[in-house]
Amino acid sequence: WLPVKTIRATVMQRPTVTVCGTPFGVKMFSEGALVVGFSEVHTAAGTINPAKQAGLRLGDRVIRMGNTVTETNEQVHAALEAAAGAAVEVVYVRKGEQRQTTLLPVWDTQNAQWRAGMWVRDSSAGVGTLTFVDPEKGVFAGLGHPISDGDTGESIALRSGEIVPCEITGCSMGTVGSPGELKGKFLSAHAIGSIRINGENGVYGTTRTGFSGQTMPVAFAQEVETGDAQILATVSGETPRTYHVRIEKISDADPRRNMVVRVVDKALLTRTGGIVQGMSGSPILQNGRLVGAVTHVLVNDPTRGYGIFAQTMLEQAEQVATAEK
Repeated sequence: WLPVKTIRATVMQRPTVTVCGTPFGVKMFSEGALVVGFSEVHTAAGTINPAKQAGLRLGDRVIRMGNTVTETNEQVHAALEAAAGAAVEVVYVRKGEQRQTTLLPVWDTQNAQWRAGMWVRDSSAGVGTLTFVDPEKGVFAGLGHPISDGDTGESIALRSGEIVPCEITGCSMGTVGSPGELKGKFLSAHAIGSIRINGENGVYGTTRTGFSGQTMPVAFAQEVETGDAQILATVSGETPRTYHVRIEKISDADPRRNMVVRVVDKALLTRTGGIVQGMSGSPILQNGRLVGAVTHVLVNDPTRGYGIFAQTMLEQAEQVATAEK
């Protein structure tokens, strides 16, 4: 006698999305005032830096000073004015951990105001590429990596954000050791979507309008193959073009770097030198399916870059849709 096992098979319906490849502008407001620099304060007793003396570092997010919640630059200034030279308790976040310290503001004799000796930023703006939209669920996905502060490299903790129409106006070519960059301008202040997640595998949110693109099935991670593929990218204007690439390597060891993609399209190499900043989120297509999105360029070889599985981005976008219900 042989033992008999019962196997239960679950049939998964292949999801479809609207594949975009179009540029979009990002406007984000951070949760807390991000410390992006320090400067010595000139006082009657000489130069001093209260923020450094309090132990603050680049990348710290100041969320409260005394009784004032500090979500904007203006609120930081108001908190220093309210302290008027008295020691103030500062609550801040460093690498996800909430901490506190005591800061003693000093009188800046050059600018006639109370200062802490730190530069803070409460918002960020930039250009990226929209990967796909799920019109049925009303969600979008883009970039394939988080939006980070340009000075500190820290991922921006999202308080609120939106995406707006954008046009690519120029491009600096990528060279070995120096990644290129797409340059764009916002076409309107009217938001076409709201950002809900600024996560390690992309920017996700809800849509406010319709988006143009091609309806395509999403490939499961195990269906992605090495070999010929295409990317959909916009390097001029608002309309994406298809360019030839090769998927050279596939791995699930790093959830943010599932593929190594090499640009082989002569037209794209001539225009940009390969993959440049701003192309993050460009859809990767293979066998008529959306298989992933471009995320990073290899600094020492601009013809190559990393990609993330489309399945991963779709799962994250579905979390947004579930949270909105």
